[in-house]
Amino acid sequence: MTILGHGKRALIQLLKGELADMWIYEKKLEYPIKITKPDARMAKIIIEQYGGGDGEIGAALRYLSQKYSMITPQAQATLNDIGTEELAHMEMVGAMVYQLTRGLTEEQIIAAGLDPYYVAHGLGVFPSAASGVPFTSAYIQSKGDPITDLYEDMAAEQKARSTYEYLIDLCDDPDVLNPLRFLREREVVHFQRFGECLDIVTDYMDETRTFFIKKPRAMQ
Repeated sequence: MTILGHGKRALIQLLKGELADMWIYEKKLEYPIKITKPDARMAKIIIEQYGGGDGEIGAALRYLSQKYSMITPQAQATLNDIGTEELAHMEMVGAMVYQLTRGLTEEQIIAAGLDPYYVAHGLGVFPSAASGVPFTSAYIQSKGDPITDLYEDMAAEQKARSTYEYLIDLCDDPDVLNPLRFLREREVVHFQRFGECLDIVTDYMDETRTFFIKKPRAMQ
């Protein structure tokens, strides 16, 4: 486990309880990515889940922004947990794209139609959709209404699950299939957890007779 940016001294402080609130990061992928065969075609479509409309960057930003509008501690914690995990999934997808493009020849790049991407980014991992459209925050929403946001989150997880299933349909390399299947299953779990949050938030609003989100006085 690595303490980012502080090193051995910070580790000693952490063990003494002096840095109890410090963020720590375990320096390994959530699921191992060990792709042995480059595949420009798969790299071109898997990048959809890096910077596409239903991809992992958008998911992380969506949940980590929406958590501030949640009205129960359970919902806030769930969005924080899942948003953080989506960052780990972004790292996984980025590693897959990197390993799938490692060692590609010019002929392989051109044959897969990856040459426009190559001209703009070389073989760097850039947040874009499979179509080549760069990532934009217009893909996500944060309405400040917990019910609205949780319904969006459930839909987002189902769309991500569908995309992973389509990628699985187009893949025959076990080194790529296994991480894709892992990511698909995590989307199912996230959908279930958001559903549980929706029930908790709805029950809380019913108990407190909260039927709408109160506007700031200046906006009334």
